[in-house]
Amino acid sequence: MCGIFGVIAGHGHNQSLDEATVKRLRDRLAHRGPDGAGVWLHGNVAFAHRRLAIRDISDAGAQPMASERGDIMLVYNGELYNDAQLRTDIQRVDPRPFRSACDTETVIRALEIWGADALPKFRGMFALAWWDARTRQLTLARDPLGIKPLYYAGVGQELVFASEPGPILAHPKFSARPNWAMVSAYLTTIRTVLESSTMFDGVLALAPGQALCVDASGSSLAISMRDFWTAPPSALEVAPIESVHDEIESSIRRHLNSDVPVCAMLSGGLDSTITTTVAHNEIADLRTFCAGAHSDSSDDDLSCAAEVASALGVRHHATHITQTAFIEQWTSMVNSLGVPLSTPNEVAIHAVAQQLRADGCVVTISGEGADEFFGGYEAPLLAAWNFCRMDVPPETGGRFQLESNAWVAPRLKAALLQPGGAMANVGDDSLLAMYDDLFRSCIETAGADADPLEAHLRFLQRVNLVGLLQRLDTSTMLASVEGRTPFADVNVAALACALPMSQKYVPDAQDSNADGDGELAVATAFRTKIALRQAFQQRVPAVALHRPKASFPLPFASWLPQKASVLRTSPFLREVFSNDAIETVASDPASHWRLAWPMANLAMWGDRWW
Repeated sequence: MCGIFGVIAGHGHNQSLDEATVKRLRDRLAHRGPDGAGVWLHGNVAFAHRRLAIRDISDAGAQPMASERGDIMLVYNGELYNDAQLRTDIQRVDPRPFRSACDTETVIRALEIWGADALPKFRGMFALAWWDARTRQLTLARDPLGIKPLYYAGVGQELVFASEPGPILAHPKFSARPNWAMVSAYLTTIRTVLESSTMFDGVLALAPGQALCVDASGSSLAISMRDFWTAPPSALEVAPIESVHDEIESSIRRHLNSDVPVCAMLSGGLDSTITTTVAHNEIADLRTFCAGAHSDSSDDDLSCAAEVASALGVRHHATHITQTAFIEQWTSMVNSLGVPLSTPNEVAIHAVAQQLRADGCVVTISGEGADEFFGGYEAPLLAAWNFCRMDVPPETGGRFQLESNAWVAPRLKAALLQPGGAMANVGDDSLLAMYDDLFRSCIETAGADADPLEAHLRFLQRVNLVGLLQRLDTSTMLASVEGRTPFADVNVAALACALPMSQKYVPDAQDSNADGDGELAVATAFRTKIALRQAFQQRVPAVALHRPKASFPLPFASWLPQKASVLRTSPFLREVFSNDAIETVASDPASHWRLAWPMANLAMWGDRWW
């Protein structure tokens, strides 16, 4: 797992950065790769890499990596979980022996043979860039589910790309400016990236499952896009529960392949308990980690995780987060990452990542993806089910999703914004159009015969899951830890998409298939994740099987008053919000937490850059 950076100019032009500057910008990603660094400059192309060594930790895995013939150069951030099968397929076409056990070499050999057609063959998480000297083309690509990020921007006549916005923003010729439409979108969605849009004007994000091709054969760059993965349509037949179990267990086992120590994040919920249980069957001395705040509840993450760990017999560590630690870590993360946080959970995830790294672990598995693929969100799905019963066009589901999940609803902004200020006239038309387009796409991919609720679940996969994966990536990589997500896997996704809605979510707790069987009745006494509960009901501790979905592991709302001063003193915030809005929120942040959280994040972010 790594950090990548690069620049390309048109044919006949040298890219504009000298080697020292390339290295300086690359090293803004040092936290993503503390184990090694490489750089390659060749005329109009510069590639740079920071390495977190996971597979074949010898120098044989160093990057940038060139093909044996030297006509392809690769920088790669990711892990392949079908590496062995791909190597077999490659050697059927090209029997040359491999020089290393590193999956980077597998990627470059596959690209050598199949070019961009290799991308759908990769089962894993990745963001990569390769230069093909034979065609003078640079290609950027991001994994189908958006586990690993990749950003790019046009700077003069060049294209610059990186694993995080920071190196792009630090380019000598790039001037950082707010993308006001996304600042407004952040207030509503708490997302710093939506499809290709970011918080910075001119900085774009490659979308999941997307490849960007840069033709540099002419004096100016020609850019084109292609999507290389689409979620499969829904099926109408019920799948055997054992197939659900087997596919998920297989995915978890694949995600444990590593040459450095692997551990598990354990919250005590169903998803992390499943991943931990299977991992413990493979790793006898598995260590688990959890973060949370002290509370009087016996149903919080710390208590439930400890109970699950005790039942499984794993070595468990709990990181206790105090109000002071939360405020300090939150401030530090915004400053280091250069973007607002999306949810308070990022602080908890980063705290866990710091702890497990300090304890000698480099890779951790986590449960992201189970809720979005198997129907785990009780309140949003019930609201969507009620919406589907209304006499309204299904295409309006995008607007429904936006408004029903809004932190700050678009209709409220006129009363909050500074009249004549930087954002007063921006509006949310582009955000509404994006949500409408995304929802129409979800209706199409679900299929004409699918349950109407399926489009809403797929919308959560396109928006919510991508946001959660971004949260996991930034929070763990900031601590030089690789986070892996066995549920957010293309094969598991294909299985889940094929399940009928009746195996994922039902609007009431009655299941006609229970037939009085005690254990099955328990597993189906929930509306959510029905197939998942049935597949693992006799395999995981009962506390996790029965536990309802929990939203935030931290009492952050009651901690917000400690950050009230930044609301009153931020010059950036006064460009955006009215004095009355700022004073109302600053005087009682805990009561106005849906406003206080994004406003405080924007204050720290804006004051850092402008």
